[in-house]
Amino acid sequence: MRVIAGDRKGMPLKAVSGTTTRPTTDKVKESLFNILGPYFDGGSVLDLFAGSGGLGIEAISRGMDRGIFVEKDGRAFQNLKDNIVKCRYEDQTELFRNDAVRAMKALVKKGEQVDLIFLDPPYKKRAYYDLVEEIVTNNVISSSGTIVCEHDRDTDLPASFRHFERIREESYGGIIISLYRSKQEEGESIE
Repeated sequence: MRVIAGDRKGMPLKAVSGTTTRPTTDKVKESLFNILGPYFDGGSVLDLFAGSGGLGIEAISRGMDRGIFVEKDGRAFQNLKDNIVKCRYEDQTELFRNDAVRAMKALVKKGEQVDLIFLDPPYKKRAYYDLVEEIVTNNVISSSGTIVCEHDRDTDLPASFRHFERIREESYGGIIISLYRSKQEEGESIE
C-alpha cells in the first residue's frame, strides 16, 4: 500500500494485517482518484472507517487542505497515526479513535462540513450506510461535495440520499464504488 500521486507520491503506508480491516487496493484507489479529480484545489476530506488512512491521505497528497479520520480498531488506529506522522500531515489532520456513529454525532455538534467523504465500513455492516442519510441531513457534506461509498456486490445502496444522487457506480471484481453528488449542483458531474 502506498500513496499513488501528489506531494507524497510513492510513500509506503502501513496496513493492518489480519481480517479486521480491508484496505482499498492501489489499483482501485488510483482508478477512484482518476474519476474524482485527479487533483484538488483545497478543501477537506472525511475518511470514515479509515483503517490505515490510505484514501484520506491520498486526498491530502493530491491537494486537500485537511482531513478528518475516524477509526475504531486499535491496531488500525495506531497504523493510521504512524502513516500520518510518516507523511508529515499532523498539522492538517484530526484523528478520532471512535465508532463512526459517535464520531458523526460529534462532527454534527461541531458544525463540521467537508467536501469529500469516504465511507468504507465492514461489508457485512449494511446499517453503517445509513450514516450517509445523517451526513446529508446534517450538512456534514458541502453542497458541492462528493460522497464515495465502497461496498460489496451484495449491498444495494439507494439511488439517492435525499438530494444527493448516485452519479456513477464502478465495479472492481467484488468491490463496488458508488459516487454521490448533490442534485442541486447541476453544472458539475463526474463522467
